[in-house]
Amino acid sequence: MKKKLFLAAVISLMIGALLFAGGGQQAGGGQVAGSGAIRMTALIRNLNEQFVKDYAENLRKLAASNGVELNLQDANNDQARQLDQLDTAINQGYKYFVIIPVERDLSEQFNQKIKAIGGVAAYSNVAPTVTALKVDKNMYYASSPETVAGEYQGGIIADYFDSYPDKAPGKTLNMLYIRGMDGYSATKFREIGMQNELKNRGYTVKYIAADTANWAPDQAQQKMDAWLAAYKGQFNVVVAQNDGMALGAVESLIANGYTKSDSSDGTILQYPVLGVDATQDALNSMGENKLYATVLQDAIGQSSTAFGIVLEFAKTGDVYGKTIYNLTPPKTPLSEDPFDDPAVIGQCYAVPFVPVTKANYKDYLAK
Repeated sequence: MKKKLFLAAVISLMIGALLFAGGGQQAGGGQVAGSGAIRMTALIRNLNEQFVKDYAENLRKLAASNGVELNLQDANNDQARQLDQLDTAINQGYKYFVIIPVERDLSEQFNQKIKAIGGVAAYSNVAPTVTALKVDKNMYYASSPETVAGEYQGGIIADYFDSYPDKAPGKTLNMLYIRGMDGYSATKFREIGMQNELKNRGYTVKYIAADTANWAPDQAQQKMDAWLAAYKGQFNVVVAQNDGMALGAVESLIANGYTKSDSSDGTILQYPVLGVDATQDALNSMGENKLYATVLQDAIGQSSTAFGIVLEFAKTGDVYGKTIYNLTPPKTPLSEDPFDDPAVIGQCYAVPFVPVTKANYKDYLAK
């Protein structure tokens, strides 16, 4: 009996020692009390878009594989809601943040709050302002320079009409152009990049019609239905700033009879339609010879880089200048903000865009 009591006492002491050794971390420092797990909040502008869904899903996978407690919040495109989500997370002791903001103008206010608690933030998809990045060197941007997406679209368009010059007499492009939401850096710079590349390739762009569809497939389809009724025979290419809107345009063209039996030019549609993102739906459409081409906006690359930045800071307290997801900040400024400002270039990670055509689209299809 004495031996059993002694053994029980020893086991009790060992368990107590293990619990003490593992319980040194305190809540409020970005870790779960007693577990040592890193706590991270993801503030996501809107989970209704496929690219953002893919981004968020990869964050969940990364958190699970790295033992991170992830608090993922959907703002549903509501600025006040996202600000409240940040305040709530801070009050709950979170200090490590991955952010896709509803509006970039929120970023300075966000960063002031995060700096005050000694935290870190990594933005993607919607760029923080240069002023916001200057709040503190522990504020980062991990995304893709939007001008490049437009340049790739322009290059694909030029290649198509170089191959079929009779479809663009005088190298004139009569375009239906579907923009994303007003005020977004992607909306501005994707158009600039496309126009510049086409001009460099000797093409003249004439907008037969151009308007926003707010990144939404249904709005793009409705817009196209109206345009097809008003501008029949007046255009020769359709360009959208994301795949969702491009697929909405595709559905409108099919529903209104703008198809052909010969797909030797890469599409069954009478006019090529291009998007951006390389979502699985877009790639499947390309496989059916509907959507002509897209540009990969790498949701995995952007989310992995942003997550990696925050995780490295949580572990070491410093990430500035480090290689994350095989990327380092550019050495020289790029053509758009915030990448163009030497004062914050060291806080920006440029995740590459990739042109996606019939030659390589299968490389990006889900296995």
